[in-house]
Amino acid sequence: MDTLPKDHAVEISAGERFAFGDNWRRFLSVLNDARIAQAERDLKEMLGLDDLQGKSFLDIGSGSGLSSLAARRLGAKVVSLDYDPQSVACTQELRRRYFEGDTEWQVLEGSVLDREFIASLGTFDIVYSWGVLHHTGHMWEALENAGLPASVGGHLFVAIYNDQGRMSRWWTALKRGYNKMPGPLKLPYAVAVMGPRELKSFLYALARLQPMRYVRSWTEYSKARGMSRWHDIIDWIGGYPFEVAKPEEIFDFYKARGFQLSRMKTCAGGLGCNQFVFTRTT
Repeated sequence: MDTLPKDHAVEISAGERFAFGDNWRRFLSVLNDARIAQAERDLKEMLGLDDLQGKSFLDIGSGSGLSSLAARRLGAKVVSLDYDPQSVACTQELRRRYFEGDTEWQVLEGSVLDREFIASLGTFDIVYSWGVLHHTGHMWEALENAGLPASVGGHLFVAIYNDQGRMSRWWTALKRGYNKMPGPLKLPYAVAVMGPRELKSFLYALARLQPMRYVRSWTEYSKARGMSRWHDIIDWIGGYPFEVAKPEEIFDFYKARGFQLSRMKTCAGGLGCNQFVFTRTT
């Protein structure tokens, strides 16, 4: 059954959805060439390709637009889409900065839950959706629809939050609470939630006489897909809707739909996303 996407502004005002695009807009202020280069390296590594020349690339949930930019710089013909209007604007801004007037990079507003819309896009050599589908409110339907545009022999690259059982339910409640809060209280709430975790990490590094290890966890965070640790923390605290899955559930789901696992990188049962690259065989 096709789940019709809700009105984005209504969801935000009702506290049912995090303003991802607003967070990505702030991230663009710290985006630089080093972060972009790292995003390119990570994309090539997971896909097992030296470049994307001659490839078509669909970015479902483009967010800041960084992954779309990386794919375009690697030579792919890119279609970026997002449900959040501000995320669409961020992606358009990166296209303007780096590929102004480019006809090989298209930016669209739309939802992965709109099956008819997704089907209308055609097929792609690479379908990419990193840390997005678990924020739709209908993750399994989103996973289903994300596989539709992958061509036979093409790749599907998804990253989905790991199921930690009771801990994941606890995080769901915290995220829901963040989005229900008045705006001025959201930053103090995020600091209160993450402060103890950060203090624990700092004290652990200090006890091992390696305080710079903690400092580097911030200064070198861009090595993780070119991202920013602070903006990722806000994305994590606020990221709602929020769903999770075990690695074997994702594997079995796509195997039943004609996909073969090519590469997987897990978070070792902890907090974060498990990454999967599938190849469509039928």
